[in-house]
Amino acid sequence: MAVPQRQWGTTPSISWTLPTDKEISQNEELIGELKRQGQYEAPSEIEKKQALLVQLQKIAVEFVKHVCRRKNLPQSIIDSAGGKIFTYGSYCLGAYAPGSDIDTLVVAPRHVSREDFFELMPSILERMLPPGAIEEMKPVPEAYVPIIKLMISGTDIDLNFTRLAVSSVPFSLDVKDTNLLRGLDDRELRALNGPRVADELLQLVPQKKTFRTALRAIKLWAQRRAVYGNIVGFPGGVAWGMLVARVCQLYPQATGSVIVMKFFRIIGRWNWPQPILLKESEDHPIQARVWNPRLYPTDKYHLMPIITPAYPAMCATHNIGPTTKKIIIQELERAGDITDKISFGKMQWRDLFTKHTYFTQDYRYYLSVTSGSISKDAQASWSGFVESRVRLLVQSLEGQGSIAVARLFNKGFTREHRCKDEDEIDAVLHGDMQYQATNVKTKTTDSIKDPLHNAVAQGGADATVMTNGNREATTNGHEPQPFYTTTYYIGIELAQDSTKKLDVSEQSRDWKDNQFRTTNYEEGRNFLGISATRSYDLPLDVFAPGEERPTKAKKKAAVKKPLVPGQKRNRDASGMEVWRTAAMAKQPRTLRWSPKQECPLM
Repeated sequence: MAVPQRQWGTTPSISWTLPTDKEISQNEELIGELKRQGQYEAPSEIEKKQALLVQLQKIAVEFVKHVCRRKNLPQSIIDSAGGKIFTYGSYCLGAYAPGSDIDTLVVAPRHVSREDFFELMPSILERMLPPGAIEEMKPVPEAYVPIIKLMISGTDIDLNFTRLAVSSVPFSLDVKDTNLLRGLDDRELRALNGPRVADELLQLVPQKKTFRTALRAIKLWAQRRAVYGNIVGFPGGVAWGMLVARVCQLYPQATGSVIVMKFFRIIGRWNWPQPILLKESEDHPIQARVWNPRLYPTDKYHLMPIITPAYPAMCATHNIGPTTKKIIIQELERAGDITDKISFGKMQWRDLFTKHTYFTQDYRYYLSVTSGSISKDAQASWSGFVESRVRLLVQSLEGQGSIAVARLFNKGFTREHRCKDEDEIDAVLHGDMQYQATNVKTKTTDSIKDPLHNAVAQGGADATVMTNGNREATTNGHEPQPFYTTTYYIGIELAQDSTKKLDVSEQSRDWKDNQFRTTNYEEGRNFLGISATRSYDLPLDVFAPGEERPTKAKKKAAVKKPLVPGQKRNRDASGMEVWRTAAMAKQPRTLRWSPKQECPLM
């Protein structure tokens, strides 16, 4: 009698077939390519991270004891209070690349507060870690997700905090226990949800090794194709992980390479907005809000809902809009065609991971959204807020009949300039690069990993107002002063039946006015500009080494027809049109926005 097979997920599996020799060989080739692409960490680095987490566990216990002693609690409570470090995100899932940060959560008992964490933890870290080990430490207590950002011996650590309504947090604490959610506020619930989701996800895949191989490949592909990042409307790391987990459930015995090949066809042709669920939703006495389009009208508008498996179930992809959905499906289809050819030996795995062509050939026209501030801290906060809001501008552009696609690039470009007055600042905000500091390299927001920027970006409209930095930093009207900017690019594809002139001044003006009305904006210190740019006028620093900026197409010379006797010369024949084109070429290439002016994209 056959042993009944376990059902993984909400539906029966598609196939329980064991891998063929060819599939095993293709899986080895995939792993080899991922190693060549630098997606696996050296054993020494793995051991270094593990040792660091052991240290942080000891520090967490000492921190809790220190708070207990400070509050004069009985020795019995101090001895049993405990404290525990949990990891979540890519590190916990086992699909992280070298240089990735480690998301960690300190869980403490009820008599330890968030205020205690930010007041006392920094000094305890400095005391208990080896001298010089802390290369950077930046607490961000006011953030939507409060953290202490650390660089310890070359390893990035995001240290989060939550407390439970219990008197003791033993090392054996199981974070999956939903009873631990009782008595938590929203911030504490969000913090605990990180490790709960990661832990639940790993329990819901048939083979963890297969899942991790496939997830490494899918994350690398998504990053290379610029379809990665929750804030700008694409799936983030956890969402891509849940998609991979669902395909693993459908093919429980498949290799990582087979999961990758099946992934693009299954997810690319999914019947959206049918949600991706790894398990049936569950109820709980604490009555937290869970994703349910029958009860909550806003949930009905999620275009590609991917639902977290841990209670309370949430949609991890609520930021996806019509354009990003279209782009994701296009990229999935393209990747599916490539993996089909890989399967037949006509292409190789490296072809799947080729970089996007967003700046080099995808679009002829771009909108540049530039936030700027007169101090670094002010810009970190302001640029994070603007990043969380740019997708709202994209949504308004999507409603413009003349626009077929408005695609926001998933990274911002940070630059430093030297300006002596507001006229020069205004020029910078509208794309003028002549004031850019030549000794400061342009960086992308993902490479900087600024904790203040990321904290505000994640919080968006709900973010707490941050400090705007050094109030003494200002332009003095004589000597050029630093001016910091972050620019986001929106690729524009015009509808086939549209004219060559596109007026988006109303959407631009309304969106800017909305940002200026928020408490995150401080007049005289924060600035915002939007400009139109052609592909051949994009700044050189958006192109990676080896990429070439598009060139302006040369117009073919018009063939002059001989005049019929008695016929008058028209303007084209007299050369007036040629003169006008030459005159236009002398105008500034970057077009400025004006409420009274059309923005011609020609």
